[in-house]
Amino acid sequence: MARPSPLSRDEFALFRPLQTRWADNDFYGHMNNVVHYALFDTAINGWLIEQELLRLEGGDTIGLVVETGCSYFAEMAFPDKVAAGIRIGHLGTSSVRYEIALFRNDEERAAAQGHFVHVYVDAKSRRPKELPVEWRRVLEDYMR
Repeated sequence: MARPSPLSRDEFALFRPLQTRWADNDFYGHMNNVVHYALFDTAINGWLIEQELLRLEGGDTIGLVVETGCSYFAEMAFPDKVAAGIRIGHLGTSSVRYEIALFRNDEERAAAQGHFVHVYVDAKSRRPKELPVEWRRVLEDYMR
């Protein structure tokens, strides 16, 4: 499989600002690779909460991560500021592929980019659940 090229900011319409933390740096002086996934999760779920699609308490639909991936292009470290570009790569019946790029400070090319696939399920039964119409309306606006 060919290695992807870093995406640019103009390939995204939605951005979430994120701040690196002192604890994000590892022994080598850069942001540890697991932090990238935490930033992906923070960006996506923060946006879903703001859109009132995800409810932390009492919601009847939750998203379970069934696939992830990340490609790294440039180092990031505290105290970098990060802009997370988010777009929807695929919208299924009960699943969404979120594509995320992390842009360091004011750089135009992604330092890292990846994806999460969430399958949305009933919070109690944990069985897949069709995405509600209001979710589709919001998510379709950010299809690539």
